Amino acid sequence: MAEVILVKLFVATVIVSVGIGGKWVAAQVQHVVGGDRGWDASSDLGTWSSGRIFAVGDKIWFTYSAAQDKVVEVKSKEEYEACDVSNPIKMYTDGLDSLTLDKEGIRYFTSWKPESCKKGLKVHVEVQSPQAKHLSHPVVTPEVMADGPTTAVTEVMADGPTTAVIEVMQDGLTSASAQLYELSHALFGGLLVCYLSL
Repeated sequence: MAEVILVKLFVATVIVSVGIGGKWVAAQVQHVVGGDRGWDASSDLGTWSSGRIFAVGDKIWFTYSAAQDKVVEVKSKEEYEACDVSNPIKMYTDGLDSLTLDKEGIRYFTSWKPESCKKGLKVHVEVQSPQAKHLSHPVVTPEVMADGPTTAVTEVMADGPTTAVIEVMQDGLTSASAQLYELSHALFGGLLVCYLSL
C-alpha cells in the first residue's frame, strides 16, 4: 500500500513539475517590422508598433531593398528623434535581417538616410520581460477589429520540435501563447486531481 502511495506521489510530482515548467517556457514571436509592406517609406511604422508587445526572446525582422536602404540601430532617444545616424550601434544591410531581442529596454532603429528617417522611416521597440507579455491584456477597439486578421505569427516552444503558425487579430487580442499557458495549468491540475483520486 505504501508503495502505491509513493508511486502516486512521484507521478504527481512529475505532473506538477511539468505544469510549472510551462511557466518558464515562453513562446517566441516573430515581428516583421512594417507588416506586409516591411521597412518602407509607405509603411506607417508608428501605427504598426503601437500596441505591440515585444518581449525578451522575440525576433524582429527587417525586410527592405538592400539597394535602396539600410537599417541602423542608434544608442539613444536623442539620436533617434534627431535622425542622427553618424554613430550607429549596428547597421543592417542584407535586405532581410533578423535580430533576437535579448534584453529588456528600448531599442531605436532608423533608416540610414537621415531624410527618410525624418519622413518617418524609423521605429523604436520597448522590450519587456516574457512574464510582462503574458500579464498584459490590450484593449480591443472596433477600429482594431475592423481590419481583420493580419500577419501570421510563428510561435516556437523553447525546447519542443513543433512550430505552430497561428493567425493573430490586429494586436488587440490576448496572445494564443498566453491562452495556451493558462489552459496547460488547468489541464495539469485536472490530471493531478484525477490521478490522486484513483
